[in-house]
Amino acid sequence: MAGGPASDIGPDPRPFVLLASRHGKERATARPFRQGLGLELVVADQIDTDDFGTFTGERPRPADAATTCRLKAEAALDATGASLGLASEGSFGPHPAIPFLPLAIEWMTFVDRRRDLVISERLEGAPTNFSHSVIAAGADPGSWLERIGFPAHGVIVRPHRSDPHPSDPFPIIRGLQCPQALEQAIRGAAAHSVDGLALLETDMRAHRNPTRMASIRRLAFRLVRRIRTPCPSCGSPGWGLVGREPGLPCDWCGLPTALLRAEIHGCAHCDHRAEVPRRDGLLRADPQHCAPCNP
Repeated sequence: MAGGPASDIGPDPRPFVLLASRHGKERATARPFRQGLGLELVVADQIDTDDFGTFTGERPRPADAATTCRLKAEAALDATGASLGLASEGSFGPHPAIPFLPLAIEWMTFVDRRRDLVISERLEGAPTNFSHSVIAAGADPGSWLERIGFPAHGVIVRPHRSDPHPSDPFPIIRGLQCPQALEQAIRGAAAHSVDGLALLETDMRAHRNPTRMASIRRLAFRLVRRIRTPCPSCGSPGWGLVGREPGLPCDWCGLPTALLRAEIHGCAHCDHRAEVPRRDGLLRADPQHCAPCNP
């Protein structure tokens, strides 16, 4: 059951949510929060979210991605004195089960300090162009660029192997979307690399990556639906998925498998939890997933 309008979240006479972002994420989040909660979105330009980590690695995250997402939202509130904050964080890398495929996970966190609520959602397995390529100066990166969606998607260039003590350090060049500028950056990076190669990476910052921006928009709608869903026990906003329970029984022997058996839904405010059946209605696992039946 859906909850009420933004007035149910707090009595702010000018209802707005403060977004911690330097990368244009308001383009993906403003509409869901306005339509779903009646909240206007205001960008918190008082903080530099790069202080909470950069994709290029110069600044490490202060914590895991989910915690960093909450810290960004709270930093925006600390800097402004506002009561409603929002932030998102992305994590990209090889899939743990299929290493040659990329895995994208997006987190989004809403903080309501009046109600002492922290409501989070995540999107796992979202579409992504996350990739990299190593290339020599003068070589043609055309097939890789086409695969990652250049020039609509930006590229980062750096030396493949930098001299640990360079006399003339080469900067990491981000946001490249012009073929001529990209070619020039490749030549410069390769010249400053000890192996004469340049490393090309997809720019995963939202304003340089339309694929990621679309995932953030999708996640924003999902988070708004969660905020609008009250806890069946205490009525607070934020009822939704908090865990997963494996153990779907084998269709042959009935023993538990590693497959998902049920979802655990919970409240962002109280300790109420409930077990919810799989969304696809599956009650038994194919024996191929059972270790005793398919050793």
